Amino acid sequence: MSRPPVIVGISGASGAALGLSVVEQLRAVNVAVALVVTPAAERTLATEVDKGALDRLREMAGKSYEASDIGADIASGSFPVAGMLIAPCSMRSLGAIAHSLNDNLLVRAADVQLKERRPLVVIAREAPLHLGHLRSMSQVTEMGGIILPPAPAFYLRPKTVQDIIDQIAARAIDLLRLGPPLAQSWRASDQAWA
Repeated sequence: MSRPPVIVGISGASGAALGLSVVEQLRAVNVAVALVVTPAAERTLATEVDKGALDRLREMAGKSYEASDIGADIASGSFPVAGMLIAPCSMRSLGAIAHSLNDNLLVRAADVQLKERRPLVVIAREAPLHLGHLRSMSQVTEMGGIILPPAPAFYLRPKTVQDIIDQIAARAIDLLRLGPPLAQSWRASDQAWA
């Protein structure tokens, strides 16, 4: 794995399986992962996936950081990474990123990506949205981040929830432009038109 690692942040929003799929898919294409999981995400992983999900994530990651470790290497712009993906991203974390409130490592690492003009992909997870959420999304976008709602690719006719999760995760990884696309693409020629 000679490429710089990708920082994967997992915050406490629902959709913790997205973060697990992102890490699995990055590892499958030999991209090292620098993992940051917030305390709220630890709880969500145990509730939505299973009690062993956090341990599996940490085993797959090249390096795992505590969210409280604000002085970690990934908190510095001098540490080379290929970008950062937050899957899922809570509105609390998104708001903190939008306002540069670097009170934990996940938010600080995201802030570093923005200031260094590196890719930051955020799978923002909330519904419905109020104006504060929308403004945070707009502000992060204006600063150079990419907001990716976890919208299923229904045109691919997914058979399982895992199919949906994996497609969203692959689409997010593809936005980092690390190599050939992982996500299955829509092709008009594949569709049967009546």
